[in-house]
Amino acid sequence: MSQPDQPTVTRTDADGVATLTLQRSALSHRLRTELLAVVREVSADESVRAVLLTGTGRAFCVGQDLAEHVEELRSPAGRGQGALSVVEAEYNPLVLALAALPVPLVVGVNGACAGAGMGIALAGDLRVAAAGAKFTTAFAGVGLSSDSGLASRLVHCVGGSRAAQLLLLPEPFPAETAEQWGLVHRVVPAEQVLAEATALAVRLAAGPTAALRAIKRVLATAATDSLEETLALEARLQTGLGATADHREAVEAFLAKRPPVFTGR
Repeated sequence: MSQPDQPTVTRTDADGVATLTLQRSALSHRLRTELLAVVREVSADESVRAVLLTGTGRAFCVGQDLAEHVEELRSPAGRGQGALSVVEAEYNPLVLALAALPVPLVVGVNGACAGAGMGIALAGDLRVAAAGAKFTTAFAGVGLSSDSGLASRLVHCVGGSRAAQLLLLPEPFPAETAEQWGLVHRVVPAEQVLAEATALAVRLAAGPTAALRAIKRVLATAATDSLEETLALEARLQTGLGATADHREAVEAFLAKRPPVFTGR
């Protein structure tokens, strides 16, 4: 656990990947604020071609810091809606910032993933999880519905029927089940999560960055746009991508029967 004078989120950069590490598993006001700041910082950094988000210790993120939350509820100013104003003021901007990352986001779920932590994990494009790590929506268990975009993400990932089951009956399920349902993409031993997730992020960072950005744009609206709208967006994006150095390199490499070397341009 981080000390009071140490950051709750750290950033390290290597091989085009910005690795963001949660130093605490519970989402306190400070952690939410620091994570939002670093996500926005990374989003604006043109040198970043992929992002990795992970945690430390035995948990990835267990959602709201309930010790901090109960203090808010007990205070006269925090009763009722006041204590939950953080959803609109802090959680929503954070989830939107994660969704707006223009480059691929890999999430290394190193341990327990609950509540808003699940919402944050599902904001990623690809997820690597520790074998046996427990997932739970958690909200109904504390008398709440959902936040952090969790309902929307679950509906898109597993469908309305299973999303209802997971939210109404917030029973824990292991990473292996999450993989079967498509909530995570790879399950590895806990001690290998960081290495596997890093390797995946490095692979994405070495890819055709402009094309990966475009893929993210199409996927963001494909489930809600009409076919005509998706076709029009794909056409606009492909026109631009056709003029990139990475596209020309890929074609030349194919003809020369050699692996392409992408520069992200």
